[in-house]
Amino acid sequence: MAAVSRPAVVAAVGAELMAEFFAPADVERLRAAAQALGGDFVRVDRLADVPDLSSTDVVVTGWGAPPFDAGSLDGMPRLGLVAHTGASVKAFVTDELFDRGIRVTQAGQAMARPVAEVSLTFTLVLLHRVAEMDHALHTPDGWYDVDAVGVQHQILDAPIAVVGASRTGRAYLQLIRALGARPLLVDPTVGTAEAADLGAEKVELDEALRRARIVALHAPTVPETHHMVGARELSLMPDGAGLVNTARSWLVDEPALEAELRSGRLSAALDVFDDEPFAADSPLRALPNVLLTPHRAAGTVEGRRDQGRIVADEVEAFAAGRPLQHEVTRDRLAVMG
Repeated sequence: MAAVSRPAVVAAVGAELMAEFFAPADVERLRAAAQALGGDFVRVDRLADVPDLSSTDVVVTGWGAPPFDAGSLDGMPRLGLVAHTGASVKAFVTDELFDRGIRVTQAGQAMARPVAEVSLTFTLVLLHRVAEMDHALHTPDGWYDVDAVGVQHQILDAPIAVVGASRTGRAYLQLIRALGARPLLVDPTVGTAEAADLGAEKVELDEALRRARIVALHAPTVPETHHMVGARELSLMPDGAGLVNTARSWLVDEPALEAELRSGRLSAALDVFDDEPFAADSPLRALPNVLLTPHRAAGTVEGRRDQGRIVADEVEAFAAGRPLQHEVTRDRLAVMG
């Protein structure tokens, strides 16, 4: 790292991800914000790569950031903002940050649309039995066998459960409504009237599981949602129904889901897993009724650049003394994924 007079804005983001997130114009905006704060902009792989952070006002974080605990914050007495390039900040945001009046923001809004699009893709794949038919055609003599594949459905008028009215859940709701689905919304924070405004029928989880042809998970990772879909809940789903999870594996009892999938009674499309990468000998890899992607639902070129743009917007606003648009407060953090 080249010597700097004062690293006012430090981006602790690897070079490859930095290039994915930040267009050259947004890098220049970060540099201009640092200058407005009286210092320089610097990118490093890790915060530990900066010898002296005592004059740093803003830290831009990437995935794998270490917790901002009292010890690290003692070395950053000027720190006023932590701006995360992703969505979930729970792994590194501590009460100590809020206790010291340090503000937190993140770019999760930019991830909602691409993840919702993948959830929609998964939904259509499961409804139309694409994974099963693709699997069959990769065998030497495979063709179409309704007993092995299962019946196909269209999304028009299909009852689809949306579990969680998060940013992504709401974006997914818009997409499935546009295609004529009949959404069932499960979210204790949303009332009947608000659900109706979103174009959905508010129901409890058990009812949604019994009625839905597809169950799409978009709930946050809070204590109340841990393994909210377990063996009992999966047993409520009708034969041939499908589960979509682009949120967090936290929400599902993975061994229970694996057991149902191995029985062939349900299908699933999954972007998230308890262990990532998951085991080479995992049965999920061979099951014909499972579509798997490697936790990349948010990985579009456009989405990544939107994440960088949001971070640059927030750092620019902070440097100019303007309100933040994506601030995470202590109270909001408690209900976020």
